[in-house]
Amino acid sequence: MADEETVPALPATSWAVLGLLSFGRELSGYDLKKWSDRSLGLFYWSPSFSQIYSELKRLEKAGYTGSRLVAPEAGARDKRVYRITDEGLAAVRLWARSAPLDPPVLKHGPMLRLWLGHLLEPERTREILAAHREYAETMRLRAEADAADASADEAWAYPRLTLTWAERYYTAERDLADAMLADIERLERPELPEGENPWH
Repeated sequence: MADEETVPALPATSWAVLGLLSFGRELSGYDLKKWSDRSLGLFYWSPSFSQIYSELKRLEKAGYTGSRLVAPEAGARDKRVYRITDEGLAAVRLWARSAPLDPPVLKHGPMLRLWLGHLLEPERTREILAAHREYAETMRLRAEADAADASADEAWAYPRLTLTWAERYYTAERDLADAMLADIERLERPELPEGENPWH
């Protein structure tokens, strides 16, 4: 079993993959990618297929996962599915409980462009923020839909909370883009009243 005091030294991707398996289902690499895109990708990141398969090998070698080949359906190839072992469940539980918490790191591309707004045409700055607003709204709708899908499965109660958080986050990003567009408009048209948002 995992050591009671020392969290095993594994990269974050390992813990993400092991966490996806901790819900007790046997999953293929394809399943893991699909699940990570629909949950982890909305608030952390979604590992690539190559990262997932690399981590599955590492986890199996460590004894944290086991795998088996599943007989193919008609015309399909053999599929390898993975499951978490008792040792793996103990390790990911220990990591979730006691690993140091990394603070979120904000790398906001649109804000970096806005910071350099003095080098851009005003219309280009507005285009960048409008594109970010559209992206945020798309992500908000995706998080909302994924949270609704997850509501049918009680095992996904906590992941559903993170999807709700993602929906709120992207709502805030959309609204911030609107506010920044209004700020730019006031910067260029100082005669606008302080409380007026020309983008609404």
